[in-house]
Amino acid sequence: MTQVTFGTHAAHIVPRTERERIRKFFLDVLGAKLMRVREDADDIRLGDNFHIGILYGDQADESEFQRTGKSVWLELQTDNVEVMRQRILDFGVRKLDIPDPHLYFQAPGGQVFRLVGINEDMSKYEGTGEGPDVAKVKEALKKGL
Repeated sequence: MTQVTFGTHAAHIVPRTERERIRKFFLDVLGAKLMRVREDADDIRLGDNFHIGILYGDQADESEFQRTGKSVWLELQTDNVEVMRQRILDFGVRKLDIPDPHLYFQAPGGQVFRLVGINEDMSKYEGTGEGPDVAKVKEALKKGL
């Protein structure tokens, strides 16, 4: 059977007005490396093998949908969850109220992330351990986060 998995690249389309704040967040807060700068895009590397293309345009900031927790989120892994959590919150991101022990937040430009430990047992999210309380998550989403 043919299999599919996520690759090591992602792209995010954001308003051009967010460029400097996005760079500051990814480079200064997360410690990412700016690999290439183009007129309408930045290529950023997180860790050894994940690349995100930030594509800048003149579109309006439509990130309210992502703030609801009903949109896609990406997982960030760190070797020191507490230090990175504090750095992220000190930067001034929007923290999402998801009934889960992890930090869910919206980065500049609207992308939502979940912060986890590199060696953390994530089996409960993979169907092999006791899973998250889905009813609580759905209830939180109904309240509009």
